Amino acid sequence: MTFPSTTAPRLSAVPGPGAELDRVLALTSREPVWRLSADSYRAEAAEQQYRPEWTWAAWGADGQVLARALWWGQSDSTHPLALDCLAVVDDVPAVDRAPLTAALLRAGHDAFRGAGADAPPLYNLMRLPESWRDDPKHVSAVAWRRDAARLAGLGVEVERLQFEWTPESPLPAAPQRLIFSPEPDDEAFLAAMLRVAEGTLDAHTREGEAAHGPEATARESLQFYLDRPGRREWWRLAHTPDGALAGLAIPSATPYARNVGYLGVVPELRGRGHVSEILAAITRFHAADGAERITATTDLGNRPMAAAFTRAGYRNTDVRLIFSAPAD
Repeated sequence: MTFPSTTAPRLSAVPGPGAELDRVLALTSREPVWRLSADSYRAEAAEQQYRPEWTWAAWGADGQVLARALWWGQSDSTHPLALDCLAVVDDVPAVDRAPLTAALLRAGHDAFRGAGADAPPLYNLMRLPESWRDDPKHVSAVAWRRDAARLAGLGVEVERLQFEWTPESPLPAAPQRLIFSPEPDDEAFLAAMLRVAEGTLDAHTREGEAAHGPEATARESLQFYLDRPGRREWWRLAHTPDGALAGLAIPSATPYARNVGYLGVVPELRGRGHVSEILAAITRFHAADGAERITATTDLGNRPMAAAFTRAGYRNTDVRLIFSAPAD
């Protein structure tokens, strides 16, 4: 089968469980990037994390599935949060892959916008090896997906490192210099977020502040963690023994594992090892609660945070490329 550039495929969400969905999930490819398995899709669909209206495909004139886009959300999400899997069959020529899948993404984005979504979901190209740039097959697989994301309006790219702690690693030492205390007032955490965001190396925060200002960006982060599966009562402010704010610790969770969440140190106290104490407090909290796996991410350019994860016994498991729409 060939895919002529002049052919206009049918772009649609699947109508629901049945033969069409089975064919979408059966799509295979020899590309080395991660793809969601049919069994994983069905297991998470049972939890409403994948849904028919978030599952889109491009269909050829002969009824063959040419490409698929699988968007994901939490069980209680009104709209999808991220594109998890974008794939084409091997028969689609390289020159056609980006235009075809960009059209598929735009069709999905239009449908989500029509259903009330404020912005298109980000694209999370996950589980790339650290050395993916050294492998021509990975480079090729990333290239057309990057082009498709940009053509579909997801022009902001951030490379992130995925970390993981498991009980096979020793626990980091208990904090000795900071005091951690609960704080029921969300506004106190908002104020702490504004302080630790000053001079941040986090690309998403910098972009949000440039587009909307520091307070709106901090409020977005605050709401994000309030909406996560983690509990609000886990959150802590960190102070020095003399009562000065040192930073904050927001342990969190995903539908799959405990998560480091959000942490930071105020600018005037950076460079003193406090980030390691805050990370240790989060790690020890999750471990004491029986966590078998704690995940975390940081930008490739945030080398101090990556070093802190390594010191705390976290290992870098993979690389993710995050494509999103501009904040403005």
